[in-house]
This record gives sequence, structure tokens and C-alpha cells, in this order.
Amino acid sequence: MDRSGCDTHNDMHRTQLTDVVFANSVPCKVASGTLTDPYAATLIRFVRGQQTNSLVQIDHVVAPSDAWRKGAQRLTAGERAAFANDPLNLQATDGATNARKGAGDAATWMPPNKSHGCSYVARQIAVKAKYRLWVARAGHGAMSRVPAACPGQRVPAAAAAAVVPARGTVPAPKPAIPKPAAPRTVVSYEDCAEARAATGGAGPAFRAIRT
Repeated sequence: MDRSGCDTHNDMHRTQLTDVVFANSVPCKVASGTLTDPYAATLIRFVRGQQTNSLVQIDHVVAPSDAWRKGAQRLTAGERAAFANDPLNLQATDGATNARKGAGDAATWMPPNKSHGCSYVARQIAVKAKYRLWVARAGHGAMSRVPAACPGQRVPAAAAAAVVPARGTVPAPKPAIPKPAAPRTVVSYEDCAEARAATGGAGPAFRAIRT
């Protein structure tokens, strides 16, 4: 989606793991690296292989099925693709932890690492706001309680990945905001000849009717 020439899965490994070693001279396919898992507060040594790939998985902070039930069905195909590949919504984590989360929202699943709860909820809020998704009552309650415990937590910037319109569609232009009209200044002259001389003939000019 970011036109980097590298798939999103490897992009997340490359940016969220440390001590990264690539499979070849192209800095894309990650052969190994170390993940400091924010969800479980564990250190995972990742080595690419058929038996080890599943040990580090990429979680959607807002699960696709949860998003679908809460507004994503109204998005364009391009917006749904952007949602699925947006780094703001993607986090490398331990495979078992990711499996336990499933499609849970904030009301049904929170990271076992309690110190990451504020950051996790902040990212969910940012993603839901960016893609115009709503929050169920139970999820709203959970998402309200967590930030109350960490008032200094900021919602991350939502511009991590642009929303890409569906192929062949053109985004609707934003309506122009009209500028307020400048206040009209009324200037009086003794007669029309004086008005024409002072303004070079510019109008409008009105003759005052005296009663």
C-alpha cells in the first residue's frame, strides 16, 4: 500500500523488530530479528522458517471483523484495503497472544501487559476515528475507563497511512468554506461630481433623498 515494493507483513517486521537480518541484499524479507512484545512484555527472537513463522504474528489493533460490524461495510474497497494495511492499526506480537485476542474489542480483550493498556486504547481510538468506525456501548465504557488512569496519554497521529480510494474512483472534493463578507464602508460626498472625481467613477454610488 505504501508503494515500497515490500509487502506489509515484512514492513511490520522491519520496522517493529530490532537486530533485523534480511534474507538477501534487498532490505525487505526479514530472516530474523528481536521483538520486544508490548502486549505480553516478553522478548521474542524471531527466525523465519516453516515451524517458527507463527511465533510472531501481526495483530490488527482494531480487528477486521469488529471493524466490519461497526461501520467498515460502508467504506470503499480502497478504504478497506488501507485499513487492513495501515501501520497505525498493525502490531507485531506473540502468536499465542494474538490468537487469544481474536476479534475482541476493548471490552472483551486487553493486553496482558497492563502498562501497555493506555497506548493500546489510544491506538484503537485513533484507528476508529480515522476510518469513521463506531464503538459499542461496552467498548466505549472500557475505552473511557483506561484513559482515565493515564491522562497524559496522547492519541497517535492518524496520518501514518493515507486512505487510498478504490481503483477508478475519485474522492469527492471538500466543500469550500465561504469567506465572510467584508463590511461595507459608506462614504458621503457633497454631490455626484465630487463622488466621481474621488472614486474615479467606481461604484456603486447612491443619491441621498432628503425629506
